[in-house]
Amino acid sequence: MDRNIGIYEILEQAVRDEDVSDIFLVAGLPVTMKRNGRQKRIGDKMMMPNVIGQLVDEIYQEAHRDRTRLERGEDDDFSLSMPRRETEHGTFPGGRFRVNVFRQRGSLAAVIRVIRFELPDPARLRISEDVLSLADTSGGLVLVTGAAGTGKSTTLACMIDRINSTRDCHIITMEDPIEYIHRHKSAIVTQREISIDTPGYLDALRSALRESPDVIFLGEMRDYDTIYSALIAAETGVLVFSTLHTSSAADTINRIVDVFPDKEQARVQLAQVLKAVVCQQLVPTTEEGDNGNQVRIPVFEILKVTDAVQNIIRENKVNQLDSVMQSGMNDGMCTMDGSLLKLYAQGKISKSTALKFRTHYGYEYMEKRLEGQK
Repeated sequence: MDRNIGIYEILEQAVRDEDVSDIFLVAGLPVTMKRNGRQKRIGDKMMMPNVIGQLVDEIYQEAHRDRTRLERGEDDDFSLSMPRRETEHGTFPGGRFRVNVFRQRGSLAAVIRVIRFELPDPARLRISEDVLSLADTSGGLVLVTGAAGTGKSTTLACMIDRINSTRDCHIITMEDPIEYIHRHKSAIVTQREISIDTPGYLDALRSALRESPDVIFLGEMRDYDTIYSALIAAETGVLVFSTLHTSSAADTINRIVDVFPDKEQARVQLAQVLKAVVCQQLVPTTEEGDNGNQVRIPVFEILKVTDAVQNIIRENKVNQLDSVMQSGMNDGMCTMDGSLLKLYAQGKISKSTALKFRTHYGYEYMEKRLEGQK
């Protein structure tokens, strides 16, 4: 790839490759794209700081965005839409991107997430019915958690689309930025982008309660104010979806409770409105894709809030949740380690993958359980 290539050509190449999720523009490296979780260098010519600067200039011009935040020394996070157009390679279908511009080693850098126009296919992505069926919940709080890049937004987009396809209702999403476009189907869908359509999550959430919502998707519960407001919304009977960067159901409950000064009251309130917690990882399989890359699939831990789980939350005995999920497998519950063991027994993942992505079991105990699956 020519070092003087423009941002449009870089984005076009990423959009045309459906396996690309992210683009890295960092001085001292060629343009780098993440494909199926692995880095791919585009050419071998290193980009210098002045080249990165030119590309960043083009991004701001295409986004029609001022550089105030960047010039104040802050990181800048925003969305970028590129229109459909004819190119020398054919018709570029257009695309949407989430851009983060920042400084490192005294020079500019950018990481760009590719946002696909088409909604994800849950069957192709192997998102289980046990997860998707949580969209049929009538009200309360449903959380999808996991580290960055594990597919939380994709799973939630599938759940929102299921509601949109089957219910006569009003869905309000608050996202930073909007990642998937939901067309009106059976439902009315209003999507609000933070900093463009509304100043912040808290303002959007408070406003949403005056907009006759049936379903609210809150991009992230970041702090006390948004968590408290989400719980209040769920108490009114609205079905609220949101995310946290936690790795287990127990960690998720503890994270929410810990932000409240009155933890006992928080446990009571959370036990009343919480309906389910889904924790997610993306793991490599033993399969090889059409392009030779290793296929990745989501692995889930699913907690459904029963009467027993409500008591566990109220009484601060979250260490008992693993046994509840293990005993509730027939009801669609499972632990992360149990899901990994099942995939290994089916020959879908390797032993080393199961050991690497375990969350609760110690290494030796997990190894013994894996041996028992043979």
